[in-house]
Amino acid sequence: MRALDYRTDSIETKEGLQAIARRPHNAPPVRETGPRVNDRIRSDEIRLIGAEGENVGVVTPARAMAMADDAGLDLVEISPNANPPVCKIMDFGKYKYETQKKEAEARKKQKIIEIKEVKFRPNTDTNDYDVKMRNVFKFLENGDKVKVTLRFRGREMAHLNLGRELLERVAADIEGHGKVENFPKMEGRQMIMLIGPLKT
Repeated sequence: MRALDYRTDSIETKEGLQAIARRPHNAPPVRETGPRVNDRIRSDEIRLIGAEGENVGVVTPARAMAMADDAGLDLVEISPNANPPVCKIMDFGKYKYETQKKEAEARKKQKIIEIKEVKFRPNTDTNDYDVKMRNVFKFLENGDKVKVTLRFRGREMAHLNLGRELLERVAADIEGHGKVENFPKMEGRQMIMLIGPLKT
C-alpha cells in the first residue's frame, strides 16, 4: 500500500503557532514506460537471446538473470506479448540511448501539417480576394492544409449560390498548387472547403 504524504501548515493565533493538518497529497502512481528489465520481468519462463545474438532457448528468469550478471549486462524483455515472452541479454543503457536517438531522427524527418484558415465573404472584392489567395498559395507552398471559410450574414443566406461560385473560383485558381480535399459544405452559417498541398 502506498504511503500517504500528509502536509502540514502552521498559522499564528493569539495562543501562538498552531499546526493544521491538510488533506493527504494523493499523487497518481507513476506509470512505467519502456520494456521491463532484470527483476521486473514477471513471467515463469522466457525465451532467451544471448549477448551475442544466439538463441539460448526457454529458461527461467532467474537463470537468465544469472547469465546476464555473468556477462555484466542487463536482461531486457524485447517482446512481452510473445508466448513465452522474448528477452535478450544486452546493455540496457546503450539500448535506451539508441532508441531515443532513432525516435529523435524520426521526429526530425516527419513534417507536421498544420491547418491554416482563410476567411472570405460572399461579396469579397477583387483586391481582397487577391490578398487572401496570396495567403492560400503561401500556406500550400509551406506544405500546410488550408481551410477556406465563407461566412454568411443575415440575408446573405438566401444567396448560397454566390458563395458556392466563389469557392469554385478558389478551387480553379489553386489548380497546380493544391487539391480540394473536402468540397464545399455548409456548417451553420458557414460554407467550408478544405484544400491540401500537392505531394512533392
